[in-house]
Amino acid sequence: MQYLHTMVRVTDIDASLDFYCNKLGMKEIRRKESERGRFTLIFLAASNDLERANSTQAPMLELTYNWDPENYTGGRNFGHLAFRVENIYELCQSLHDAGVTINRPPRDGYMAFVRSPDGISIELLQEGEPLPRQEPWASMANTGTW
Repeated sequence: MQYLHTMVRVTDIDASLDFYCNKLGMKEIRRKESERGRFTLIFLAASNDLERANSTQAPMLELTYNWDPENYTGGRNFGHLAFRVENIYELCQSLHDAGVTINRPPRDGYMAFVRSPDGISIELLQEGEPLPRQEPWASMANTGTW
């Protein structure tokens, strides 16, 4: 068995690509539009998976945009996507500076949660050992749910 991808439905392609690509650093690998099915599929890979992604050997995130408007609920019911990151504090600061709410700050130097524009929980995990506790994260309160 080989893990292929996780699919999330999105309501705004531009906002989703801004979040996943410009803010989280993922890269678009391929895109498929189906006039008959009335949907667009966009496959993204994490920066450390790009080499394998071009040969479809890496896990990917599939953004599904249905052309006919639908009201998606239960983003939290989906669960979450998880990414290993080189420096959780730097990424959280970058996301915060870009206007992303840090729902669960990396108080422990290891784990944080944010949400995509469509309410999907994104777990960020520090690569290797937790970083030493650091302000303002160590004393920052949770915001919302994740």
